[in-house]
This record gives sequence, C-alpha cells and structure tokens, in this order.
Amino acid sequence: MNIGLFGGTFDPVHRGHLAFAQEALDRYKLHRIYFVPANVPPHKQHQPLSPFVHRFAMLALATARQKAFIPSLLEAPPPEEDAAAIRTNPIRSNPVRRNNKSAGQEKPNYTIDTVRRLKQSFKASDKLFVLIGMDAFADIAKWHQAEALFRECEFIVANRPGYSLADVANALPESLRPRPEVTKPFHKHAATGDLVLEGASIHLLGDLHQAASATAIRQAAAVGKPLGRFVDALVAEYLQKIGLYRAAKQSRPFEGLGTGSVDRRQVAAVRNAPASPRKR
Repeated sequence: MNIGLFGGTFDPVHRGHLAFAQEALDRYKLHRIYFVPANVPPHKQHQPLSPFVHRFAMLALATARQKAFIPSLLEAPPPEEDAAAIRTNPIRSNPVRRNNKSAGQEKPNYTIDTVRRLKQSFKASDKLFVLIGMDAFADIAKWHQAEALFRECEFIVANRPGYSLADVANALPESLRPRPEVTKPFHKHAATGDLVLEGASIHLLGDLHQAASATAIRQAAAVGKPLGRFVDALVAEYLQKIGLYRAAKQSRPFEGLGTGSVDRRQVAAVRNAPASPRKR
C-alpha cells in the first residue's frame, strides 16, 4: 500500500495544498495521505503560529470530502499546552508567538521522527511518500538526519517555476548529491519526472497552477476580504466565524449591548465587579 505524509504548519490549509495532495494521490496511486500539522516546526520556532487546535480543525474541514485525506495528530502538542493557548483567547485566538524560553523547552517536530512513528504501524509491503513543496525541498540538506530520511521514504515534490532538475539534485545531502559534471547538463531541464539515485527517490510534479500563499491569506482575512478563492468553503466559514487572523481591534467593554446610555448598575452586575467611573 502506498501511503503519503504531508506535513506543514497549515496556517491555514489552502487550495494549493489540496490540489497538490490530489495530484499526488492520483499520479502515484496513494491509498491515503496523512495531513500532519506541526506543533513546533523546526524552521519556524520563533515565528507567530496559530494554536494547533485551530489549524487541525481547518484541516479536518478541508479534507472532509476526500476520504483518502486524513488529518493526523502525529505532531500534536500535549493537551494542556494547546488548552492554555485557547484559554488565553477562546473565541478570537490570534497567532500566538512563542517566546525564546518556551520555544527552547519544546522539542521541534522533526520529520524523521514523525516518519518513523508512522511506519511503526506499517506492513512490510507498505511504502511511504513524503509530500513537500520545492521551496522547502531546496533546504532539505539542512534537515535533521536528512540522509536517514531518504532511506525511510520517497519524496513527491511540487515544483515551482524557476527550478531545474539540476536544482533538485543539488539540493540533496552531500553524500547523496551527484557530481557537478553529472548535473550540469540538467540545468536547462524543468524539474519534472522521476529522479532515482542511489539512496534517494524523488518524484517531481509540474507547476499545479494553484497560486496560494498562507501569508497573503492571513493578511486578507485580517481585513475581512473574501477567502473562497484561496481556501475551502468550510475553512472560509470557520475563519469568519472564529475570527482567526482578524486584525486586533481595541476592545470596547459591552460593545453590541445596544445604543444609547448604559446603566452602570447593570454593567456592574454583568461583570460582577464595581462599576468603573471612566467614560467610554
């Protein structure tokens, strides 16, 4: 059985992710693909990241209509950690930035560890394919235990315009990288087809023409722009309902209770606290 593993932050999952996964599913006869949102991505440990629970919820919604797509908790945080993040702002939980101290205490989710954990449930005949974009694959040699990772699985890479077959080969860890004289003729060849080397098997998909940027989507959501073009309809509805990524507004106590004067005694009763003498 051919099984895919698609890791990432998925902040949020968008149509580009889904198109890539569907193409890989069809092209390489995958029986299922596990979508694995990272709790602590090694390359983004000090960047803002939405709570895991929201990213997982969006994955569950986006993959609901394709039974071969399975949202996975392989890299989920300890329950108390994400619960604390949600308690901080249970409704509009904007991205939480981990400080250096807490990030240093959390173990990054290395792909090699996730792959080995997943393969513990495999049968001898099962085969694992890791899905990855070309921008990320370009740095694969810097990944934790990169050489061992290539021994554990094959890669399906979504190409981007501007990358050649030589670029793919030269991105490999040094011990797996072909000699320069071997890759030189391929600098003008687009990164498509299969690249099978000793110790590495890479399957290359052409440009999927699904331009989508998670950063651009978050920026659009922050100002209330329509998102249906970039994310699944259920994900767009979730983002609107939860207010994830919405630009923070200055809070106004009891906003929405109505217009006109407010009875301070009623306000105090609602808050179970003394009325504030400050004017709104």
